[in-house]
Amino acid sequence: MFALANKVAIVTGASSGIGRAAAKLFAEEGAKVVVAARRQAELDALVAEIEDADGTAIALSGDVRDEAYAKTLVDLAVEKFGGLDIAFNNAGSIGETGPVSELSLEGWRETLDTNLTSAFLGAKYQVPAMVERGGGSLIFTSTFVGHTVGMPGMTGYGASKAGLIGLTQVLAAEYGAKGVRVNALIPGGTDTPASITNAPGAGPEVLAFVEGLHALKRMAQPQEIARAALFLASDASSFTTGSALFADGGVSITRT
Repeated sequence: MFALANKVAIVTGASSGIGRAAAKLFAEEGAKVVVAARRQAELDALVAEIEDADGTAIALSGDVRDEAYAKTLVDLAVEKFGGLDIAFNNAGSIGETGPVSELSLEGWRETLDTNLTSAFLGAKYQVPAMVERGGGSLIFTSTFVGHTVGMPGMTGYGASKAGLIGLTQVLAAEYGAKGVRVNALIPGGTDTPASITNAPGAGPEVLAFVEGLHALKRMAQPQEIARAALFLASDASSFTTGSALFADGGVSITRT
């Protein structure tokens, strides 16, 4: 049910964290994967790991805010693997933080470009390729911040990630009749290099605080979020579209 044999996938933000875990899992399930991120060396190492496990992958580094890069990733999937069935638009950034009165316009724009405009650019080229194949699965990584929880100091991040929910719903309505499913994934706190719990100077009290926000009283491992992405990518979610799927450890409903 979760198998991705004969499927072709693009995964952005694949050099670490959730994207890296998802790329490996998709390949394990049989997909041919185009991995994308800014750091070529990390992508090359990921491809080597996938190939060592008898999977198939190819890497292309670039900036997801660049429209030419979005198009080239799809062109590469079509050229090397024959088409595109799955796109996990996972790349993102917390961006500039702080009170709104102190947030710079440059920081605001950079966060929206990284998290939201990049998703639009990806979809712009991914959707037609999926339609050409008779359908596919488009996935965006959103967050509970700005959707079910407001966190002070995260104006740009919350707004950009909430915008992905609206993008998801509109694209699902536009392309459902053509077989393209579109969903957003909402992770909870995840133990990745970008997590605030791994920031320089973050002590055990930071980890304890973040863990305590969740009903499960722990953070997720990237592989756990990757499995939720696999559900959305696979035929197991064949009647799921336009949704915001929670894999957040209960952070959205916890008040203790």
